[in-house]
Amino acid sequence: MPYSLRLLLVVTTSLLLSACGTSLHQAPVEDRNPLPPKPAASAPAPAASAPVTAEVKPPPGAENAGKPGYYTVKPGDALIRIALDNGQGWRDIAKWNNLDNPNRIEVGQVLRVVPPGVDASAVTAKPVASAPKVESRPLESKPPVAAASAPANGAAATSSTAAASSDEDGLAWGWPVAHPVSAGFDEQRNKGLDFAGKAGDPVLAVADGRVVYAGSGLRGYGNLVIIKHNNTYLTAYAHNRAMLVEQDQVVRKGQRIAEMGSTESDTVKLHFEVRKLGKPVDPAKLLPAR
Repeated sequence: MPYSLRLLLVVTTSLLLSACGTSLHQAPVEDRNPLPPKPAASAPAPAASAPVTAEVKPPPGAENAGKPGYYTVKPGDALIRIALDNGQGWRDIAKWNNLDNPNRIEVGQVLRVVPPGVDASAVTAKPVASAPKVESRPLESKPPVAAASAPANGAAATSSTAAASSDEDGLAWGWPVAHPVSAGFDEQRNKGLDFAGKAGDPVLAVADGRVVYAGSGLRGYGNLVIIKHNNTYLTAYAHNRAMLVEQDQVVRKGQRIAEMGSTESDTVKLHFEVRKLGKPVDPAKLLPAR
């Protein structure tokens, strides 16, 4: 073989061996600064929703606020007190206003306090601003009855306690008890008359009417009977030992409705009130002379 050919063969072989050694023994390359992973495409943010404004509902009957024949409930009010101060029975007010629970009325609620269809501007009762603050208990649908009532007879029915008197409404008034007055009417401190007596002494209806309340739901009055005589007058009989009538019962003048007692009083007495369109008036100006 010619020398030049042998030389070319040696050089070519050396180059091939050199290239192979480099590719077999070269250290792997380590990437010490890897690129951060490409973030995944995020979902588009939801569009901001408009702020939700809670709808504030006006109190029931608010559209009648300030109208004649309506009353707006104030803090601390109770239906029995509203009824008394407006010359109505609480059951009637509950019925006129579709109250499912008479113990649940809310501040700002507007209640009808005259019968539907009646000219409210002519007979609207004016609540008494100076009425004493008393706490009301829950109203009871059926208060306890101590005994069945019966009209008083004999001397009790014809005694001076039932002596006749009348006013412009045609009511014939009588006295609630035979005892003398122990404390007179005072518009600021005493909304009626007080009569001292003995426990169990009879308490009589002063005129014909219908019992609109008989219970102990008005603190400060003890066992209380309220009689509605007409669209103008109510009478109230407080601190009784026993009540002999029940709500919605029709009573007659001189009928025994309760027994004197000392419930929520430090002495045995009858506290007697006359309300004219809800406003306390002096009973002594209506009751007959004796």
